[in-house]
Amino acid sequence: MNTGAMRRAQLVTPFGVGAMSVLVDGTSVITAGLDHWYEPEGRDDPAMEEYQEHDWRLEARLRVNELRLPPDYRYQGHGDDQRNVKLTVPALRFPRWHFCMYCKRLERSTLTMREAVRCENKEHGNSKPRMSQVPFVTICAAGHLDDFPFDAWVHRTANPSCKGPLRLRSIGGDGLEGQQVVCDRCGKKRSLGRITEAHDKNKEQHTFFSDNLSSPDDPYLCSGARPWLAEDEGACGLPMRGALRGAGNIYFPKVESSIYLPWKEGSVSAEMHDLMRHPAVSATMRTLHNIFGVDLEAGILRSQLRENVPPELFGPIPDEELIAGYRDLVGSGDEGNESDEESDAEFLTGNDEWRYPEFQLIRETPIDDYLTATDPGLHTDLSSHLERVRSVDVLRETRALRGFTRVYDDVLKLSAGKALLRREPLPSGQDWLPAYVVKGEGIYLELDPAQLAAWESRREVQARAQRITDQYGKFTARRGGQGRALTPRFVLLHTLGHLLINELVFTCGYSSASLRERLYVSTNAEREMAGLLIYTAAGDSEGTMGGLVRMARPDNLRAVFVSAVSGARWCSTDPVCMEAGEQGQGPDSCNLAACHGCALLPETSCEEFNRFLDRGLVIGTFTDPTLGYFSTFS
Repeated sequence: MNTGAMRRAQLVTPFGVGAMSVLVDGTSVITAGLDHWYEPEGRDDPAMEEYQEHDWRLEARLRVNELRLPPDYRYQGHGDDQRNVKLTVPALRFPRWHFCMYCKRLERSTLTMREAVRCENKEHGNSKPRMSQVPFVTICAAGHLDDFPFDAWVHRTANPSCKGPLRLRSIGGDGLEGQQVVCDRCGKKRSLGRITEAHDKNKEQHTFFSDNLSSPDDPYLCSGARPWLAEDEGACGLPMRGALRGAGNIYFPKVESSIYLPWKEGSVSAEMHDLMRHPAVSATMRTLHNIFGVDLEAGILRSQLRENVPPELFGPIPDEELIAGYRDLVGSGDEGNESDEESDAEFLTGNDEWRYPEFQLIRETPIDDYLTATDPGLHTDLSSHLERVRSVDVLRETRALRGFTRVYDDVLKLSAGKALLRREPLPSGQDWLPAYVVKGEGIYLELDPAQLAAWESRREVQARAQRITDQYGKFTARRGGQGRALTPRFVLLHTLGHLLINELVFTCGYSSASLRERLYVSTNAEREMAGLLIYTAAGDSEGTMGGLVRMARPDNLRAVFVSAVSGARWCSTDPVCMEAGEQGQGPDSCNLAACHGCALLPETSCEEFNRFLDRGLVIGTFTDPTLGYFSTFS
């Protein structure tokens, strides 16, 4: 069978471990676990230095020894070096149930993809038409995924005695009500209607599928299937629900990202960064860190490197740069912010402790091979609303997959997420996660603190932001989760980022899917932030085309702001968008005045899955035009 090609970045998100995708020949597959990602067809071991990436802040946050790029496939090597040839990421065929387009017969295959599944029904004579995979699967909130149990569903029992042939027929009607499973032997029939529904009962989550497969008194619960690891974890006891294999609730990747921060600006050259990618160098440095910590003498480091690495690789590098590279790799020694109680908890992307060091450095003018920012100046028309603007000429972002959830984009413990990615856990000193690196450019802007404080103190502003908080709290309470406080400055900066990106795509040369927002928002007195970074999420080989940086120039940025703010005052779907926002709209009804006609972005560009948006807090509403922070801007 044909194999599929995929960009390496897509193997982190959106098609990482446990996610389903469709190959060019129409086969639906699921990305297998990390256990066999770097197994070459030949005998030579892979040269892992090609795939190792380091970001000491992110590694400490995720408690791993290193990060690795997904393997890239190459047909042949260079000369005698045949390492890393024909490396592939394994994928398994899923769902396993197939049906014949002609006779509608159902048949279950294996996870392997040795050959196409053919219909053996004698009705076709000598012809054996290729069967198609069914569009239905079952999922549970613990991250498990399984084939839809057509035999159990039609016979209304978890252990049917009848083993007759099954058929999936279309009987007309809307949606799933028009799909029916039929058993040829006993003649039983059953519609697939309502299999995706869920409800609350006695403060517990119930699904129509689990409660009605046999009877409400004998629910059909999750068996703990993990087909991407080719194993069953064991019954988890949660209800299962039916889902279409392409549905949005099948897979929510948990990706943590980090903007590279140099330990000391300009102290580590590109040559030293390349040297630290050598596995012997990084291993030696980490071993020494376990013994000496951050305070390591250059002589000891150089002598240990000499025993493991050819001296000509690091001989010309001075002691000061060796130590700087060492500290840049292992960290500065003060990265342990999280308490022991929270050590395995979900690290929220917007955690103010995590982003505050980035905020402190980016708002200045750092000069480093991996992070450079300059002050382009601020237009006088913007000075009443913005305090500073930075042109981020060079930045390096690392994104790592640490797990995923299903059914809901819910909180996920670090240890639980890692357990979903591989069958056998690795020792603590050898643990790694898949990641990829984006090198690009950006624009950073920061709101004026005095103007922001006056605006946030208004009662009507606080009340409007509280409506989003209350709506999200109701949604999370229904599924046993915890809400979050959404401050006016958060909604303002989040919506402003969307409006600016939608305007920048017409001027900077990037598509909206290639731009991304990063919010620096906190009302904590010790870490107060009100900043927004718009940067390239996907660039060329150098990571930048320069178009976004040019937009940070005073005249250019003013023109972008004028167009974005004036365009936000009237959405193409108004007055419906503004009026519907009074009751909530969008994902989980957590948006007010925001829709596809004005403020939504591709979900890969948004940090919050297009939630918590409101034009009203940016430019005002029809009933109160002065409500917005930029109401007076023109």
